Amino acid sequence: MTKRHYRIVLTPAPADEGGGYTVTVPALPGCVTEGDTLEEAIAMARDAIEGYIESLQKHGEPIPEDVPSSEPATLTIDLAA
Repeated sequence: MTKRHYRIVLTPAPADEGGGYTVTVPALPGCVTEGDTLEEAIAMARDAIEGYIESLQKHGEPIPEDVPSSEPATLTIDLAA
């Protein structure tokens, strides 16, 4: 397994719009998801990152570099190498 660290950005939605969180992954352009709770948003981010990386691998595309693990707010993903 290869460990990769990606910074995620959690943006709270206004309560009058139903609340929840939108999640983006700056290192993975277009990788966006959402969740009703913080925990769900993080779980959805994990799934979105895994799917994004799997698609890159399937198409022979390079996988973006890891964000240094010393940065705050990283999400560790285990991938079969």
